[in-house]
Amino acid sequence: MRRAALFVTVVAGVLVAPATAASAHGADAPDATAYRTAVTGITPPQPGLTVRAVEAGARLELTNHTGKTVEVLGYSGEPYLEVRPDGTYQNVNSPATYLNATLAGDTAVPATADPTAPPSWRRVSGATTVRWHDQRTHWLSRGLPPAAAADPSRSHRLRDWAVPLREEARTFDIRGTLDWIPPPAAGLWWAAAALLAGAVAALASRWAWSVGPVALIAGTIVLSYGVLRMLDGLPFAPVLFLAAAVALVAGVLSLRRRVPFFLALAGAVLAVFAGLANIGVFRAAVVPIAGPSWFGRLAVLVALGAGAGMAAAGVIRLRASALAPAQSSEARA
Repeated sequence: MRRAALFVTVVAGVLVAPATAASAHGADAPDATAYRTAVTGITPPQPGLTVRAVEAGARLELTNHTGKTVEVLGYSGEPYLEVRPDGTYQNVNSPATYLNATLAGDTAVPATADPTAPPSWRRVSGATTVRWHDQRTHWLSRGLPPAAAADPSRSHRLRDWAVPLREEARTFDIRGTLDWIPPPAAGLWWAAAALLAGAVAALASRWAWSVGPVALIAGTIVLSYGVLRMLDGLPFAPVLFLAAAVALVAGVLSLRRRVPFFLALAGAVLAVFAGLANIGVFRAAVVPIAGPSWFGRLAVLVALGAGAGMAAAGVIRLRASALAPAQSSEARA
């Protein structure tokens, strides 16, 4: 009974994970989005200067290894950011400083922000890499783009964009594209997760050892998913890596001996922390990982399906072990 009570308590605790895990995403980066922001290059190319889209396109990331000061210009052509050899500075007189504070661009701009005023620089970092939201790379209007509303079955190029840069008196651009991508078939991903859960539970009931490899594979996939998210600019997500680690430990223990309680616990943690907390990837096409979006959906599918199957297998074994003494007593009587 104490084991069952502990199990219920832990599962109840992890069920609140989706409410708190949203803060683990980088700033206000989306779980997934229908809009693909891609950087095609710097025109003309600048040796030592690199730019990429991160956080599923929510931000641009510029790294300046030129040894010179490079400015990012704001929406009225005013200095907005300076990436100097000694760090990054932000112009508090630029309206872009406030408009770019959030992905939606809904921060109020103070009356003191004037793009025609001389720059007033504030040091924000000692690094020569800076990330920022940029409205020129996003779709900010409410609702679907007209082309997507007319034909939601295929992708649509919304625009080619440019963000101007300056080095002393010389100007050049970051160039890229913005596309709308149709959503994946969410129902198929949910159905596949349910089928995987049933298959794992069925296999475990027939061959007890089989749940060990399943847990090891699921933990490895979720671990890879966490690493790819970080490579796309998202911060370290402790709960995601915790879920992967618990699954790996459960896999090793299941191969060595029967551990039904820990197996059930690991399955619940995996399904909730790595699965339910990230189900947004089933609803939109572009996933914040450094790799194909389908792998992000696959990782969440595996976390849901394998986790639920592992939890079911562990609960069934717990029940069987609890009934065994009673059946043995009845047989002796």
